[in-house]
Amino acid sequence: MTTTLDNNAYNLQRQSANFDPSVWGNFFITYACDDMKERANVWHEEAKVLKVKIQKMLIGDILIEHVEQKVSIIDAIERLGIAHHFETQIQEKLHQIFKLVNDDKNYYENHQLTTLALLFRLLRQHGYYVSTDIFNKFKDNKDEFKEDLLEDREGMLCLYEATHLKLQGEIILEKAFDFTKSALESRVPQLKPSLGAHVSHTLRWPIQKCLPRLGAKEYITFYEDVEFHNEVLLKFAKLDFNLLQMQHLKELSIISKWWKDIDVQKKLPYARDRITECYFWIVGVYYEPQYALARTFAAKVIALTSVLDDTYDAFGTYDELVLLTNAFERWDISAMDELPEYMKVIYEAMLETYNEMEEELVKQGRSYAISYAKDAMKRQVKAYLDEAKWLVTKKVPSIEEYMTVATASTGYPLMAVVSLVGMQQVVTKDPFLWLKSEPDVLQSVYRLCRVMDDVVSHQIK
Repeated sequence: MTTTLDNNAYNLQRQSANFDPSVWGNFFITYACDDMKERANVWHEEAKVLKVKIQKMLIGDILIEHVEQKVSIIDAIERLGIAHHFETQIQEKLHQIFKLVNDDKNYYENHQLTTLALLFRLLRQHGYYVSTDIFNKFKDNKDEFKEDLLEDREGMLCLYEATHLKLQGEIILEKAFDFTKSALESRVPQLKPSLGAHVSHTLRWPIQKCLPRLGAKEYITFYEDVEFHNEVLLKFAKLDFNLLQMQHLKELSIISKWWKDIDVQKKLPYARDRITECYFWIVGVYYEPQYALARTFAAKVIALTSVLDDTYDAFGTYDELVLLTNAFERWDISAMDELPEYMKVIYEAMLETYNEMEEELVKQGRSYAISYAKDAMKRQVKAYLDEAKWLVTKKVPSIEEYMTVATASTGYPLMAVVSLVGMQQVVTKDPFLWLKSEPDVLQSVYRLCRVMDDVVSHQIK
């Protein structure tokens, strides 16, 4: 497909990636959350009462004989998606539990697979080291897991989840993964529908690989069918899920209106119209209600960066792309004068988005955060330009040169910074400095993201 854009000196026939239009239309723009306000007020009042009841479940000292019960409650709270209400209490309880089980030399020997695997996962998730030696008692004299464990469906499921927290060299968890995965897969057809659906979901999306909101939605459905579920936890989880979903829909409605005002469909028809997907991406990073400002800023930056990606990848001429890169390096609205008309739309929207965020940061006394986000965006467009230059000059870079540039062009270094900007006092300068230093672990993550992106998109590109 070719698109003709009349922009004075830049009246050219251009290539376009021919992206499909948005499937959402104006659905989220017209979402009327005000219609739900009265119901939401009732839900809020109900939730307040239930929250106090749950807090009472988590207060007070724990005796060793209560560890199993408390661990089960904490696990349910986390999997139902309501842990953000009880973070302090959960941390206090897990600290007490960790100390209790380590002081009791017989604790691990006296408990079965379900309890130990669940305790192992929860403690490791929260940064406590637990040795894999606790699973040795479940192996036979051939160093294989005992066959009678196959009948313990709940224990097998807990152990499968625990294997996703293995450290390098923990062979026993590698064996446990193969053992549990094979056994659970073979038993799915024999399970009742609700349990079978839960096991299938777990096999495909274990906790460590599942978006929290999607995991919570699935677990609420499953937990309701559990015979001895906690009705207070279940009711609070449903109310909280609906209330938070209403907040997300309201945020998406506001962002969608902002996107429509930019008029990407008409002014930049070559670019992806994916504002809903961009918002969903950042909800996967943090869904909690207190991060509304952070989500809004990040979603806007993601959406505009996707337009930049399409501009550098498939639409702009190399000379135009140099102008746009230089404009971002200057970061001054007057630089718009040197840009073709269609690029002015992108550049102005990006600067306005950053300026609005900077105003909020000044109120918080955190204006320093925006400078890191600007530097990250400058690095992003520079990487885009480097890739465009390879295309124009028909250069095939070495793998080292490619990875240096391509890890930046994935957008993950940019989003790592941008996602922290709006998190208020939770984030100080230190995390930004850490990101800027790019330690080995961070570089490895970026490389992994780059390779995964290439695997998925190589046929299209």
